[in-house]
Amino acid sequence: MKSLLLAVCLVLALRCGEAAVSCSTTVAELYPCVSYIVQGGTVPESCCNGIKALNSQAQTSADRQSVCRCIKSAIGGVSYTSNNLNNALSLPSKCGLNLPYRFSPSTNCDSIN
Repeated sequence: MKSLLLAVCLVLALRCGEAAVSCSTTVAELYPCVSYIVQGGTVPESCCNGIKALNSQAQTSADRQSVCRCIKSAIGGVSYTSNNLNNALSLPSKCGLNLPYRFSPSTNCDSIN
């Protein structure tokens, strides 16, 4: 279940030094999204609040790359359904965020600006 949450982070590896956003912060902000990723339904308000907070915290390329690496590390080798991944990928738009790129488990974290 934790690994599914981290798939959300890939979606949010966020836009625009040293990374200030830790892996533990990433997980904490996105933990409320786990129920939606696993079961679907209505996205909890606390999930959207976490996504928006993480988005505002990841101000630099290093921050966004750090978030991406955290997620890739956590989900490496874990199987998840396409439904879970689709739920995770839909979170930014369902929470009213318009990110300028789309992320997937195969995203090259070094390419995130």
